[in-house]
Amino acid sequence: MPAPSAEWLHEHPHIRTIRAAACDLNGVARGKRMPIPSAIKLLSDGTRFPYSALSVDIWGEDIDNSPLVFESGDRDATLFPTERGFVPMPWLDAPSALIPLWMYHEDGRPYDGDPRHALNYVLQRYEARGLTPVCAVELEFYLIDDSGRSLRVPVSPRSGKRRDMAEVLSIRALDAFDSFFTDLYDHCEAMDIPADTMISEAGLGQFEVNLLHQDDALKAADDAWLFKQLVKGLARKHGFAASFMAKPYEDYAGSGMHAHFSVLDRDGQNVFDNGGPEGTTLLHHAIAGCMKSLYDSTLIYAPHLNSYERFVPGAHAPGAICWAHENRTVAIRVPSGSPAARRIEHRLSGGDVNPYLALAAILGAALVGIEDGEMPPPAITGNAYAQDLPTIPRDWDTAIDAFEKSTVMPRIFPREMIRNLVMMKRQESRDMEDLTESERVDIYLDTV
Repeated sequence: MPAPSAEWLHEHPHIRTIRAAACDLNGVARGKRMPIPSAIKLLSDGTRFPYSALSVDIWGEDIDNSPLVFESGDRDATLFPTERGFVPMPWLDAPSALIPLWMYHEDGRPYDGDPRHALNYVLQRYEARGLTPVCAVELEFYLIDDSGRSLRVPVSPRSGKRRDMAEVLSIRALDAFDSFFTDLYDHCEAMDIPADTMISEAGLGQFEVNLLHQDDALKAADDAWLFKQLVKGLARKHGFAASFMAKPYEDYAGSGMHAHFSVLDRDGQNVFDNGGPEGTTLLHHAIAGCMKSLYDSTLIYAPHLNSYERFVPGAHAPGAICWAHENRTVAIRVPSGSPAARRIEHRLSGGDVNPYLALAAILGAALVGIEDGEMPPPAITGNAYAQDLPTIPRDWDTAIDAFEKSTVMPRIFPREMIRNLVMMKRQESRDMEDLTESERVDIYLDTV
């Protein structure tokens, strides 16, 4: 993909302001607002943020005792635009555009604490083996009226009514917010986000969108990151909130981010396809790798305190370490269908994840399985929730410990990123203890 140029700005002369931002470890956009001339200069010269900016906590605070802050003088890194280039920000009143960035050292080396680089490292290892992952994600989110003391379904702009009911696959639920979803699809097209089908889900005002498969996993992660910003910003413009937090309602299902992937060889053939339903040996190696890393990488798929409220038996959030064919009660699912489209669906992630880290963990785990040549245990049958199976960590602190002590995670993530993420999550865990439940919901609702 060519490097971004100022041509886009010339083709969109109505754009008045620019946001230059990178994705931090929590998936939050961190950056600067700038005028058009400064954005044009940034294309060639980059810009500068402190290294510490990508590992601040969920409140945007520095991490206590981080070597990136006072110990090193809180030094600056250099950030350059990603291949994505400028994208419009239609949720703002003034015509504006975002230029996504990623972080480098002064000598041009990628910074190991940048989540986008973490995914790129994994993809470079695939490329070295002549392999290309093909990825797609499904993102669940809630539309919420958060103007009162408790969270509620927004009033429908069409009917003026508030329907407090879950409506799985309901056309009426989609049509109740038709103007919002029509705008959402229009803006996805303008932002080059390949939004496909939308459905209503099992929660109050819960919906799911499928983003189309593509053979560029970096773009797939970009799309998911930008889509979350678009949905949240556009919902506010329509007078309500949208949230990807894992579990906004105690009595309804949480929101996930399911990731589908297959792998192509140099000839463009799916290496998981053997012409039948069982798939190839490489498919089973990849499944084994995904299962091997599930426990240690849970912190990536469930990064926040609220994330662990999602793992309720029977609530569409599988917590058992197992796999199966065509079974949505398991964490690792092999969907049925055409053998040419044989793939793995990784179902553990919440909607609150950082998409770059989640895809890095998933694809990295599959590659570990392929490298080691391991085979998974037999696929289970029936309801995984009702079986005695090993499980992922059931609480945040256990997940942080498992991630820090893992021998598998350093095969996927740079050690600096592991250190930064662990320090940040320990600080968040400590500080969350001082907050009420409503204060926790308030910070997660808009941030993740």
